[in-house]
Order: sequence, then C-alpha cells, then structure tokens
Amino acid sequence: MHPFAYTRVSDTRDALNAGRHGGRYIAGGTTLVDLMRETVERPGTLVDISALPLREVTVTERGGLRIGALVRMAEAAAHPKVRALYPVISQALELSASAQLRNMATIGGNIMQRTRCTYFRDVTADCNKREPGSGCAAREGFNRSHAILGTSDSCVATHPSDVAVAFAALEARVHLLGPDGERQVPFAGFLLRPGSTPQHEQALRRGELITAVEIPAHPRPLKSGYLKVRDRQSYEFALTSAAVALHIRGGLIREAKVAAGGVGTVPWKLPAVERHLIGERPSESLWAEAAEQATEGARPLQHNRFKVELLQRTVARQLRIVGGTK
Repeated sequence: MHPFAYTRVSDTRDALNAGRHGGRYIAGGTTLVDLMRETVERPGTLVDISALPLREVTVTERGGLRIGALVRMAEAAAHPKVRALYPVISQALELSASAQLRNMATIGGNIMQRTRCTYFRDVTADCNKREPGSGCAAREGFNRSHAILGTSDSCVATHPSDVAVAFAALEARVHLLGPDGERQVPFAGFLLRPGSTPQHEQALRRGELITAVEIPAHPRPLKSGYLKVRDRQSYEFALTSAAVALHIRGGLIREAKVAAGGVGTVPWKLPAVERHLIGERPSESLWAEAAEQATEGARPLQHNRFKVELLQRTVARQLRIVGGTK
C-alpha cells in the first residue's frame, strides 16, 4: 500500500472542498481499501465522509423512495419501507457479499464499486481500465465471468453490483452534490459503458459527492423481485441475474421494468423484454418469448458463450416468479 493522507469531515462543505482538491471519498471502505492494498488504487488523500448526515430512507411525496448514500446495505435491506415498496431492492442487497460486508458497505459505495475482473486487479496484467492504452488481457484470457453485453474492444469487464441492477430496472436517479451545486443523473447515465475510455466509469464531475439514490413512484400494485445465479450460494458474484418489476391490472401487464446483472459492463436494462410484455396476459409462453429478447446485441467470448442461454433462462424464470405463474 502506498502512503496517503487521511482527513475526516463532518459537513458536506468540508467534504466538497477536500474532494475538489483531489481527495477520494471513503465511507465503509469495503472496496477501496482492498484496491489500495493491491496497489490498483493509489489515492493521495482519503476523505472520510462516514459522519455526514446522509443516512435516511424516506418515502417521497409522490410515493417513491429516497435512500441516503451512507445508508448501510444491511440497513436498507431491512428497512420496512424498502421491503414493502420495492422488495427487489431488499432481495438484491441480501444476495450481495457477506453479512459482515453488508453491515459496513454503503449504498453510495456499492454503486461506485469497481469491477471484479481478475486482470484489472492484477497490476502485472494489461488492462485499459487501470492503464489506458495497455490492452485488455481478458479478451484472450479466461473470460468465463466477463460481459456479453455492452462490451468494446477496450474492455469486457462486468459491473459487480447487485442492487445497481435493481436500481437500473426501476429507473432510479442519483442525487449529486458538487462545487457547482446539486444535480440529478438518471441511473442509466450514471454508470458508463467502456467504449474506448473504460477508465471513465461514472458520470461524476470533479469533487462531486453522491447524496442519495431515488426510486420514482411506480403504478400500484407492483410486484418485484431479484434472482441471482452464481457458482455457489455464499458470497459469490453473479453469473447472471434478473431484476423484475411488473404492474398487472385487469389481467394485463400494464408496466414492466426488467434489468440484468452479471452479463453487462454496466447493469443492463432490457427494453426489448419490457416492450414484449406490455399489454399482454401473463403466461408461460409469454415469459419464454420475452426472455429471448434479453440477449439482443450480445457479443460472447470463448469462455462465456453459456451466458447467452443462461441469461434467457434466468429472465424467464424471474418473470414467471414475479408474474405469478411459477
């Protein structure tokens, strides 16, 4: 680990001032500290923001949900309003990491976490995300766990977050506070696809701080859930996952929100699946037909071709569970 300075702040003004001068924000530290130990990350200054007042979960005036950036994953998962309004969020959080990590990690830190690609974390390997222009060892290496959607010649790494998949499905917005004031960014535009600049991962301006994630109100009744497929049941990242929310009224699907994880360079919204569902009656054949659209544009590599079929099966299964025809 390289030497670094450390400062702890108790108000947002001090945090922004430190961030504007190059400080890196840290709260739970469950990802950043690991990367510092591996010398992948080498921040000169850490700004501890864990004392900031960003720990509330509130229902918005229109019936949506706002989760403070410093709410712990375990706290958010157990919160009665989260469980009642959006069980897909609670389920995604409870299927993430270990209990110990969920007790430390924050919502803001979770969506900011970097890829689990082994080549990214190996400082001796070529990685455009870590060292732009060096190449992507994963493309010709062992890429079983890598992305099939949203990839580029520069990067095929997956985004590891589970709850980010739920946020993507529900079309959340990220609240930011920076030197120039407050702004909101749609979740779909907050995490960036790699393209030719994989080192740029979030749509953050210098010194900006995540203050909350807000889920808009959705028509009720709304059934939702999260399904994660992994190599083992304990503390493992997704091979594929599916976050689904359905509004069914009068026997017809009036609204559908679907996203996939474990397969994309960012949490992957599935609009083609959603379009296939709208206006239809829930049925076994509908789930299968809609799930076939999930891999539109997929570009599998030599070791992860199995993810094409696995993703379709995962989406179909979760549609069946949430849609009530299992």
